[in-house]
Order: sequence, then C-alpha cells, then structure tokens
Amino acid sequence: MAQWLTVVGIGEDGYAGLGKTARRALLNAQRIVGAPRQLDLLPPCIRAPRQAWPSPFSLEPVLEQRGTPVCVLASGDPMLFGVGASLARQVTSEELQVLPAPSSYSLAAARLGWPLQDVTLLSVVARPLAALNSHLHAGRRLLILCNDGSSPATIAELLRERGFGPSRLSVLEHLGGPLERRVDGQADGWALPQAAALNLLAVECLAGADALPLPLTCGLPDSAYQHDGQLTKRDVRAVTLARLAPRPGELLWDVGAGCGSIGIEWMRAHPSCRAIAIEADAGRQGLIAHNRDALGVPALQLVSGAAPEALNGLESPDAIFIGGGVTVPAVLEQCWQQLKPGGRLVANAVTLQSEAMLMGWRERHGGELTRLQVAQAQPLGGFDTWRSALPITLLELHKPLGSPT
Repeated sequence: MAQWLTVVGIGEDGYAGLGKTARRALLNAQRIVGAPRQLDLLPPCIRAPRQAWPSPFSLEPVLEQRGTPVCVLASGDPMLFGVGASLARQVTSEELQVLPAPSSYSLAAARLGWPLQDVTLLSVVARPLAALNSHLHAGRRLLILCNDGSSPATIAELLRERGFGPSRLSVLEHLGGPLERRVDGQADGWALPQAAALNLLAVECLAGADALPLPLTCGLPDSAYQHDGQLTKRDVRAVTLARLAPRPGELLWDVGAGCGSIGIEWMRAHPSCRAIAIEADAGRQGLIAHNRDALGVPALQLVSGAAPEALNGLESPDAIFIGGGVTVPAVLEQCWQQLKPGGRLVANAVTLQSEAMLMGWRERHGGELTRLQVAQAQPLGGFDTWRSALPITLLELHKPLGSPT
C-alpha cells in the first residue's frame, strides 16, 4: 500500500517551527489527529478536519482511515516514547512517514549541557513511578518525561524515601516555546508542589548517608526483600539466575514464586526482560507486589493460583524457574511442555523427595544436576564456627530446538 500516514512531530514553537515537508503534509491531509493542545497550534490555513484522540486512548481514528491522507500530530520525536512507535507496530514502513522535531530530551540536554549519550531517558507518562527505583545510582543523570504537574514533587518524595535526598533536580517546562521555564532545587527541600502540566524533570542522583543503592548484578542482599522465610537465598539465587541466563526480550515463568526474587532479578537484568510470577498464597502475593515495586520492576505480572492449573493459557516462556511444586509430577510435565524450544528450565529442590524427582527427570531428559551448600561464619560462645544452610539440588535442562510446544 502507498504511503498514506504522516506523523508530524511538533514542538512548543508550533507551526512556525515545522519544515516544508511537514507543512506540505498538513496542507494535503484529509484528516488530522492529535491531542487538543497540539491541534490548537495549527493555523486556520490548515483546513483538514481535526480530530482529538479518544479517551480511553485508541489508534482506531487513524487506522479506520487507512488509504486516505492522514496526519498525526505528536510532541517532539514521535518515535521516542511517542505515538509514532505505537503506529509503527500497526502499519508497514511503506505506509508510514515520520517527520520528527527535537525531542524534549534533546532540548533538556542542550539546556543543561548534559551529553545525551551519558544520560538515562525515562518516562512516567501513564507508567508506574516505581520503575524509577532501579535507576537510582549515585552519579547517574536521569531525564524523566513527567505525567503531569505533580510528578516532580512526587519524584522528589520518592528520592527522599530511597535515601537520595541530596539529588539535584531541574524542572524544565514548555521546552522550546515562549513559556519555557526552569526551576532548580534539591530533593530534600523541594518547594514546587505543582509544575506546568507539560514538563520534564532532570535528576542528578546524589546518595545520602541512608541510601541503600542496589547493585546491577543478580544476587541482591536478602535484606532487599520482604519475605516470610520462603526466599531463595542470595548465593543460591545468584547461581540460579546464572543458569537461567536472562537475555533481552525474554519471558520467564517463576513458578511457586514465594516473595518473587527470581522473577524480579530476571527483570532487573535488562529493561526488556519480562516475568510472570505464579503464587497461590495470598500473603506471598502481597510480598511479591511490594518487592517488585521497591526493586524497580512494577511490570512483573502476578498470577494468583497454583501450578499446574494456573499455567493454562499463559504465554509460552523462554525460561522457567520452579521453586515450589517440584514434587508434583504434573508441574514439571506442563512446564516442560510449554517451554519454548531452546528454552531453559531450572528447578531447585531441598527435600529428599523433590531431589528424587529431579534425579528421575535427569534420567529421562538429560540435563545437569548441581548440589549447592553454603555455610556462613557465626558466633559459637567466644569463638566462630561455620553454620551450614540446607543443601540445594539444582537441575538445569535445555529444551532441544525443534521440540514441540
């Protein structure tokens, strides 16, 4: 199909800031779709009917016009946290033309003198604020596209709670337009309760004495989690994640998730990693919900129920961790059946019965058995001795390519 859809990035300087190609596309369009604020930036000479996005948001007003000249207005660069990316998943590149303007991130970096390649770009527009938690590291610079005027004050409060109160903040409002304004301050003493609705927040992360920065590697401290004792301990967790081997874009099932530590650290390995935690106990579901937010992966999906029944209908995973239910043959069977070809399955056992189950599986399917025993030095009277945790038997299986799912 010929090109019919043009996405025009428009800045706060409005129509005057557009190039010839963007102006021509708007003049030739039979319909223009955008947010009311963007549509109001167009002059009367643009005569095509104007249509605001529906609420709740939907791409249908554009897609139902397929084949006729349509322009979509977007803020700045439409392919950077913008509607252009959503449209590109629905129409082919032959149908689509994108004409970007400078993004808010580019304008903010220019105002601040921050090299953009050294900055982390984030958005909390219709996204959970808790996702910021995984990006709080001393010395890092963040540019955060805010959801509304209250976002900077809310983020300042989050920084204080996480021990990053000394962090330096700059709110940049209406970037690139006549109403552009910058407000600077510190998270500890942030005094701007409400910024302009259109704003971006720059954060230079500085840790206070009470900050608890989290490493990027797997094997977070056990103290990072709220749990009821059902926690895969730090050293075992690190080995387990190494065997699961997360890769960008992959999906993990964390079966019998306990407090969710395996799924959480899988998702922390890369922003595109996804995880589904399956847990039947209501109390532990609450722990998972708390931990995923506190550790910066609020997108972790929580499924309430027990395997194998709770696995029905779930998207096939690239990797599976079984921490509970190893003694139920149907759990292993269904997990193995639904695992993608080439995927990895790792199961941990503590009891003799669950260990026997894993040994039987190894005899039928191959794989590698590993026994882990961790001891820690602890006081004994006036001396120290080794206190051993329960040994863990770990089975690692790789599903052959070409296997049926």
